[in-house]
Amino acid sequence: MLDNAIASIENLRVEFETKSGTVVGVEDVSFKVNSGETVCIVGESGSGKSVSSLSLMRLVEFGGGKIAGGTLIFDRKEGEDIDLAATDQELMRTIRGNEIGMIFQEPMTALNPVFTVGRQLTEGLRLHKKLSKAEAEARALELLREVRIPEPERRLVQYPHELSGGMRQRVVIAMAMACEPRLLIADEPTTALDVTIQAEILALMDRLKRETGTAVMFITHDMAVVAQMADRVIVMFRGKKVEEGTVEEIFENPQHNYTKALLAAVPKLGEMKGTDVPSPMKLFGHENQKIEEIPGTNEPILTVSNLTTRFPVQGGLLRRTVAHVHAVEDLSFTVNKGQTLSLVGESGCGKSTAGRSILRLVEPQSGHVEFDCCDVMSLNQKDLHRVRQDMQMIFQDPFASLNPQMVLMDQVAEPMRNYGTHKGSELQDRVAMLFDRVELPRSFMKRFPHELSGGQRQRIAIARALALNPKLIVADEAVSALDVSVQAQVLNLMMELQAELDLSYLFISHDMAVVERVSHHVGVMYLGRIVEIGPRREVFENPQHPYTQALMKAVPIADPRQRKSEKDLNFKPIPSPIHPIGYEPAPSEYREISPGHKILITDSGY
Repeated sequence: MLDNAIASIENLRVEFETKSGTVVGVEDVSFKVNSGETVCIVGESGSGKSVSSLSLMRLVEFGGGKIAGGTLIFDRKEGEDIDLAATDQELMRTIRGNEIGMIFQEPMTALNPVFTVGRQLTEGLRLHKKLSKAEAEARALELLREVRIPEPERRLVQYPHELSGGMRQRVVIAMAMACEPRLLIADEPTTALDVTIQAEILALMDRLKRETGTAVMFITHDMAVVAQMADRVIVMFRGKKVEEGTVEEIFENPQHNYTKALLAAVPKLGEMKGTDVPSPMKLFGHENQKIEEIPGTNEPILTVSNLTTRFPVQGGLLRRTVAHVHAVEDLSFTVNKGQTLSLVGESGCGKSTAGRSILRLVEPQSGHVEFDCCDVMSLNQKDLHRVRQDMQMIFQDPFASLNPQMVLMDQVAEPMRNYGTHKGSELQDRVAMLFDRVELPRSFMKRFPHELSGGQRQRIAIARALALNPKLIVADEAVSALDVSVQAQVLNLMMELQAELDLSYLFISHDMAVVERVSHHVGVMYLGRIVEIGPRREVFENPQHPYTQALMKAVPIADPRQRKSEKDLNFKPIPSPIHPIGYEPAPSEYREISPGHKILITDSGY
């Protein structure tokens, strides 16, 4: 074998059998991954980048695909080269997890819901490394510390559903690194993570790569992550490789139009300096953008005051409540009509719980939520059902929020059937119009969720949220799992809809660059409280709270010459939000810096 390539893919072709015939997922793709090198594969969802990695693991066959051509040469630890395309599944089982580690994009589907985190972490170690139970548990604890999970001892006995998205993703990374594989395939490993954790995990993977000489095949659509991580970049488009080069070449001298389009779609922090209102992304090839400015109004549509949500922690034989998780603590803010307020913060800071509490999808302990002149907290179920017609939610994970057994047309029509707003041909027309609005072909109406890519599923979720013409949409990480180009289109779509329909958004996100794009006002959350809130321009151009400043610092820059090292990222570990019964935290007090721009002066632990 030439040079020190750990994996060498040559002329790979993968086909999928569907009802409408054979679909080619990847066609004639060739590239190498060398020892100690990070190769980033970039492209939109549906470009075939995940298919390439699943072929290398021979997992593509479990998803209805087959390797129809090409070779996948892998250099094993013992120094022998094998063609993975022709290896039997028995040997593949030994290689998977032990010699090739994989980090999947959806941590909830990669973890088994019925086993504890500790059991899942130790399983591979005991199987591949033949460790005893005690040794495996000690190593599992060490791995959780390496991926910086707070209170790792407690996490080992918890189940995946008890962890936040960011924590689950860190568990998956710990599992992939457990056996110190020769090749680590990371499929969008940081898509659903906050900037701070993303920065840490990228630095962590980089450090592990340097220490162990592991080769990394990093699949992503985030060009800022590519700039931070890659040695070489492969750009994929519609199942083919369209460009390959070193990270500097790709960023400083892209040749293919598609690469240029990808780079143009990256929201960059600081691009909005000096402007007060959100403005759409400039999309490559979309010169005729419809919206100019979205001023909105100063008339409140949603007023939240002193909202507090806590979850009981049960323990002991009788499962008594022994403590509370203080998920949201004394939260107050206002969303204006036709404007966007963004809540931004790390996973586990309570921003999703805040969004759900406002819609009463979880019941808050105390506080007031006034929406369009009615008190949401005092409504009975019947009235709440009526009010929810005007407040809709877009969830973070579109796959979990869509019904796998219903065709998409029925899913988008369902809210209208529930509320009886449209019937018969009128309903059909409205669904078709919604598909047009979210720029999905009408032929997709007969498809099922699993037949769509992540970005397309998220558009269905948006279409469904729009079905009832709501006044307020709570978008919980609505674009966090999308590719940059799709993300830019979806954000533009959301802004267009805001301008046309006078929509208000409560936009929950951890992506600072996206928040800067879409917001009129920004609230930064930490440990259940807002630590800084104000007009977007004030918060971004003059951040006052140390936590806001740390968040800004962690945002990756889409420039390979401005990489961040681990020593730049000095985040404090997040303290536990669990407090014993009877603990009463101090109320949130703020100091006003300029009109509307306030920072928390109560001790938030940061």
